[in-house]
Amino acid sequence: MNYISFLLVIFLLPFSFSSRLPPPHKQPFTKIYAFGDSFTDTGNTHSTTGPYAFGSVSNPPYGTTFFHHPTNRYSDGRLVIDFLATTLSLPFLPPYLNQSSQSSSHGVNFAVAGSTALDHEVFVQHNITLDITPQSLGTELKWFNDYLEKKGCRKVGSAECRLALQGALFWVGEIGVNDYAYSFGSSLSPQFIQQQAVGNVISLLQEIIKRGAKHVVVQGLPLVGCLPLSLFLSSPEDRDSFGCSASINKLGSAHNSLLQNKLQELRTRYPKAIILYADYLRAHGTIMKSPKANGFVELFKACCGAGGGQYNFDIFNTCGSAEASRACSDPSKYVNWDGVHLTEATYRKVADMFFHGGYCQPSFDTFIRNKEE
Repeated sequence: MNYISFLLVIFLLPFSFSSRLPPPHKQPFTKIYAFGDSFTDTGNTHSTTGPYAFGSVSNPPYGTTFFHHPTNRYSDGRLVIDFLATTLSLPFLPPYLNQSSQSSSHGVNFAVAGSTALDHEVFVQHNITLDITPQSLGTELKWFNDYLEKKGCRKVGSAECRLALQGALFWVGEIGVNDYAYSFGSSLSPQFIQQQAVGNVISLLQEIIKRGAKHVVVQGLPLVGCLPLSLFLSSPEDRDSFGCSASINKLGSAHNSLLQNKLQELRTRYPKAIILYADYLRAHGTIMKSPKANGFVELFKACCGAGGGQYNFDIFNTCGSAEASRACSDPSKYVNWDGVHLTEATYRKVADMFFHGGYCQPSFDTFIRNKEE
């Protein structure tokens, strides 16, 4: 081999090798827009604006596990929405009420703790005083529209709108639990709440799809009857195979069935939009059926609460208050954090079920692979 041939081999070998390398990993999504209640809120609420009986979210021991300080998340650490961001290699979502232009470049979280699917005025008109949170799903939609307008997105299909929505995943966290809770024992029947709550979720989805949303994930309700608050308030005779409130879980199951039926109708109406259903109730149920296999020891007791006993829950002395300023020694072994919300360990497990365990319909893994292609 002469000198010139040798140089050609040396210089061309790297190019030949690199051509056989797989293409660089492409981010399937570059931003997330999230809606929902306290299961999704990453800081739109704080202690002075929290929902009824949960007005200490800005105090320790909230945030103790991951952040090591309160972040106004209703847990000891991260939520499902945080694990979603990490899965997509994105930063944690800033809350809408505390964002900067730089922090919102990868999306915004519009979820509000205590918010309802029904408008707040509905509860006011029926003299329901438990709903002290003025924000609702309608408020969150308005915030989203205001956000788009500030980005210059005023006309659907404009360059500004395409830029704001390009690469966006829309995440609609569970919402509706507060509607049922606030209206319990009132003139508003559970059937009315169900129809109106699901209807308002569908209305939100229609609006964001018309705006240009193409990829949407919608969570159902969890096993609300397994929360310490539900167990604390319900009759000991009202129990299902999980040991939870049978009547409340039955209500949640009916709610989710209606939601799934309406989502299927929406898919038919908007075939270009990909809409996933995240089965929170089934994921939560898997943990309750096989706690040890999923790393849990305590299913019903609140890690952070007061009163001790079977549930360690006192509605007048909830987590972060003077009487409940300390958490259990190992939150990762507890399903429940403060009596209504779950621990980071539970959210992590649920998120893994959503993203990799087949608890989304259609599959989240397939959803991501198709987006990358």
